[in-house]
Amino acid sequence: MNITATKPVAIIGGGPAGLTAAAFLRRHRVPFILYEAGSKMAGLAASFHDTDGFSYDFGAHFINNRLAAAVGIGSRCRDVLYYGESVLVRGKTYGYPFGLLREPRYLLGGIASRIMPQSRERANHSAGAWFRASYGRTLADEVAIPLLEAWSGAAAEDLAASVGNKLQNTIAKTLFLKAASSFTGRAVGCGYSHTFPENPHVWHVYPEGGIGLLCQKLAEGIEDSIRLESPVDGILVENNRAVAVRSHGKEQAVSAVLSTAPCHILARMVQGTDAVKPFAQLRYRPMVFVNLRLEGRGLLKDTVVWTPEQHFTFFRLTETPLSMPWLAPEGKTLITADIGCEKSDEIWNMDDDELGDRCIQEMSEIIPDVRRRYLGCRVLRTPIAYPVYLNAYETVRLQLERSTGIAGLYSIGRNGEFSHALMEDVYWRTQNKVRTLMMQHPELC
Repeated sequence: MNITATKPVAIIGGGPAGLTAAAFLRRHRVPFILYEAGSKMAGLAASFHDTDGFSYDFGAHFINNRLAAAVGIGSRCRDVLYYGESVLVRGKTYGYPFGLLREPRYLLGGIASRIMPQSRERANHSAGAWFRASYGRTLADEVAIPLLEAWSGAAAEDLAASVGNKLQNTIAKTLFLKAASSFTGRAVGCGYSHTFPENPHVWHVYPEGGIGLLCQKLAEGIEDSIRLESPVDGILVENNRAVAVRSHGKEQAVSAVLSTAPCHILARMVQGTDAVKPFAQLRYRPMVFVNLRLEGRGLLKDTVVWTPEQHFTFFRLTETPLSMPWLAPEGKTLITADIGCEKSDEIWNMDDDELGDRCIQEMSEIIPDVRRRYLGCRVLRTPIAYPVYLNAYETVRLQLERSTGIAGLYSIGRNGEFSHALMEDVYWRTQNKVRTLMMQHPELC
């Protein structure tokens, strides 16, 4: 079946990537239909507000001003004035990354890794080898690797070295950006964009009402092409080309398909070819976010505190009101505990109150009077939080980076690309993929 301009492009998923693709196609007058399985848009960029005045973001806590300007919501965003990260090890909190380097055992290990570097081949053998070669054995074994394993649910030796690719900035660049943040009085982005260079003019901002505003803006003017509560259960392929999608038992002929579906789900959706079957093995890490409401503010040493020691159930604590005070009522705060898990395990199935109580009990080591301050919690669960880069399927992941292997079928977005891309990267990378689609099929324009 040949592509013709009369057939729409099908977009599967109404999160940031799907809406970015839709808005781009609308600007270029390319017909499309956006299929969203849920009753509303936003996906993992949703925001929630409770009657007590607390706000919760399911996914990103902020975006940057460059993305806000590109989408057209810059005037509706507040500047984030501060953002910092620390690591808690052996009862002592170290600022990240430079506080760690002031600790002799970490500094000496890092120097040793530079004096006696591993061969590139050996360093790329696994994520564990990569972190030891890059950070030094002590810092890798005490901090980086335990956090990586808690976050991914896999042993560092079973993970691909490409996990380290998301850590793009050098120490000199990080120092420069941190200094720029102190000088400008804004939370300058550091490690949050891989598509464009980070610089002192790119800082974190928070949209009015939450991150969901980004999706609301992208959806403006395309409402007539959005189909809510319309899950796609089939992508039909003929002669290795995507030709139709099926939703609610009805087939729609299409010129191309842009899918944000997680890779293993995409593999089940495609019919008529086995080209994407290998993607079924790609794994995502489920995550539980326990949002703890507390009396007081400034209870953590920094906005984010990483907890690599195994006696903690959580691997990260985030006190968002330290950076964005409007997310909690005055005199109160919100600390989110991130817990990696599996859908069948104790954590995933634990009662919310019991889960909150466990977090509070463990946090007493960090905040001695946390029990007295506790006001209850709200728990958010997602079965698909982060892609897990296993060595076992690294070849398949690299194949997906190049193409789905099916003409007219493009996998976009964080889950669709099986990447660690953050909000701005998702936006620009999605636009680039849609631009590629249009260049390859000029008859669409």
